[in-house]
Amino acid sequence: MALFLTLLLILFFPCSSNADWPPSPGYWPSSKFRPISFYKGFKNLWGPSHQSVDQNALTIWLDRTSGSGFKSVRPFRSGYFGASIKVQPGYTAGVITAFYLSNNEAHPGFHDEVDIEFLGTTFGKPYTLQTNVYIRGSGDGKIIGREMKFHLWFDPTQDFHHYAILWHPREIIFLVDDIPIRRYPRKSAATFPLRPMWVYGSIWDASSWATEDGKYKADYNYQPFVAKYTNFKAGGCSAYSSPRCHPVTASPFRSGGLTRQQYRAMRWVQRYHMVYDYCRDSKRNHALTPECWS
Repeated sequence: MALFLTLLLILFFPCSSNADWPPSPGYWPSSKFRPISFYKGFKNLWGPSHQSVDQNALTIWLDRTSGSGFKSVRPFRSGYFGASIKVQPGYTAGVITAFYLSNNEAHPGFHDEVDIEFLGTTFGKPYTLQTNVYIRGSGDGKIIGREMKFHLWFDPTQDFHHYAILWHPREIIFLVDDIPIRRYPRKSAATFPLRPMWVYGSIWDASSWATEDGKYKADYNYQPFVAKYTNFKAGGCSAYSSPRCHPVTASPFRSGGLTRQQYRAMRWVQRYHMVYDYCRDSKRNHALTPECWS
């Protein structure tokens, strides 16, 4: 009788475990790109003494003296950019581990940026994964962030997971293990990055804001703070590609967008694991973020 009731529950409530793990997206864009070695696609940007490479796995770390960062060799005007990342457990408040696109060196004070950032945490609390988009305005006192934040459905300190940005002329899609967690569509040229960007990664001290709005700072009694990257993927249209280069997409659709199954997986993530959405923040001036209501 107990077995019969169990089978009935499974039959009529097949999604009862959905709060634990996302539904399959049905499509895996990372499988369309081959891994590249670190030195083939990237170079050290700063903190060379706080960076090491072993069999294509990159380790960077932060201590009292320095953090570290790296940068792609080529700029891109669209593409798929991913890496498998593992972050440090324990007390990491104030520490940012990042993988992102930017043109800040080409356009200082007026740059574009697309971020995936792990915001460090305190004992017993999960990491926050922050996604963000900046368009032509950082360092000039008029920075406008477009943050969405998540608590992941797994512990990112226990193993490597793949984090990626798909930048298409019509949209930006953030993915975790090929599951779309956010889609940022192009609604106007004023709210979308269109200039070529490079791929970056870094670990650094952001104590002034990273953890609970700066409440908890980096504590160097726990140094070094270590981040590991592997399985680098970067493909698409470089800034030097022919104008006929066709942008890559996150779905089987050549024109971009997501499948119904991918949307279902993304809605699950946003329902159960999103902890902040700038468009829903009543304290924000949404005249500055017209994409929230247009």
